[in-house]
Amino acid sequence: MTFDVERLRGQFPALAHGTAFFDGPGGTQVPRAVADAVAGAMTSGISNRGTVTDSERKAEDAVASARHAVADLLGCDARGVVFARSMTQATYDVARTLAPGWGPGDEVVVSRLDHDSNIRPWVQVAERAGAAVRWAGFDRDTGELTVDDVRAELSSRTRLVAVTGASNVLGTRPDIPGIAEAVHDAGALLYVDGVHLTAHAPVDVADLGADFYACSPYKFFGPHHGVVVADPALLEGLHPDKLVPSSDEVPERFELGTLPYELLAGTTAAVDVIAGLDPDATDRRSRVLGAMRMVEEHEDRLFEKLLDGLRAIPAVRLHGSPARRTPTAYFSVEGCSGREVHQHLASVGVNAPASHFYAVEASRWMGLGDAGAVRAGLAPYTNDEDVDRLLAGLAEVVR
Repeated sequence: MTFDVERLRGQFPALAHGTAFFDGPGGTQVPRAVADAVAGAMTSGISNRGTVTDSERKAEDAVASARHAVADLLGCDARGVVFARSMTQATYDVARTLAPGWGPGDEVVVSRLDHDSNIRPWVQVAERAGAAVRWAGFDRDTGELTVDDVRAELSSRTRLVAVTGASNVLGTRPDIPGIAEAVHDAGALLYVDGVHLTAHAPVDVADLGADFYACSPYKFFGPHHGVVVADPALLEGLHPDKLVPSSDEVPERFELGTLPYELLAGTTAAVDVIAGLDPDATDRRSRVLGAMRMVEEHEDRLFEKLLDGLRAIPAVRLHGSPARRTPTAYFSVEGCSGREVHQHLASVGVNAPASHFYAVEASRWMGLGDAGAVRAGLAPYTNDEDVDRLLAGLAEVVR
């Protein structure tokens, strides 16, 4: 089955306005079905979760359905799906839960490639616990973070390693299974930021070897909230701070307060939109895998076109050239600030912002400081015309 990008685009009301969106790494546009699911949950008559009234059962079903949808998306156990306000909050919550078991002499490894949401929570809780923080650097020219880069920072005192599944600025996709093997050989846990990876590739948490895997539905057509998944057996051994009356069951013990039922309904709808790209498979997990393989192929083809076009503009400097990456270009234009490029592209209906995008350690490591560079990220709904418009806009900037 071939990927029909125009059919997909027809599901997104925002695309009818004519803007070419290359800001998907910061959050994709939303399909009509997701907006309808959010509105439907909010207007259907819903209460706090329970089993007595119809409105209570609607809330219970929204939560259960979303857990199963995320499980089908990530290839994990639905009993290990934890919902949070954001990926950042989820990571802080896990970090604060793990840190009481750390002390002087223990070590935590973070990567300079990562978004700060997978750095600062670990740095802060480690410092409070008296544990040391070790930093894995990456190749400044290629943007590659290798297994050896991480292994060099491991020791018998390593308690946790935090690393990205895909860089949100360079697109770099580290060898997570290889890193996981090294981390587990050292007796440590692996926390993977899958926010950028999940939107662009098939994911199987078990195959990756991640002990914790975090992502954000609003990066793959869904509403704004966060998810972290883990083996339920691992979660059973963790005891976060919680209110006395709240459930001590897994995964509920990690979810503070009343869950946003409408956002969970939207997340289920987002996974169903993805699965709908490959309707021929028999079950949703198989449809998701087939769909994401098609998305990956579509985005890879367009990304090569984009890279060829960027390389053909002499004033454009691409940052990083990882061998395996998501369709994410990070670049500067000689003689123009990132803000000036951003503003000109916006004037011609192309959204490609400039920043460090919270990957501030990566930006500084590459010599870009806190200003960063321009980022153009493809999404499944990106088409050839969008790429042509971006390249034409950049050509105007250079002239």
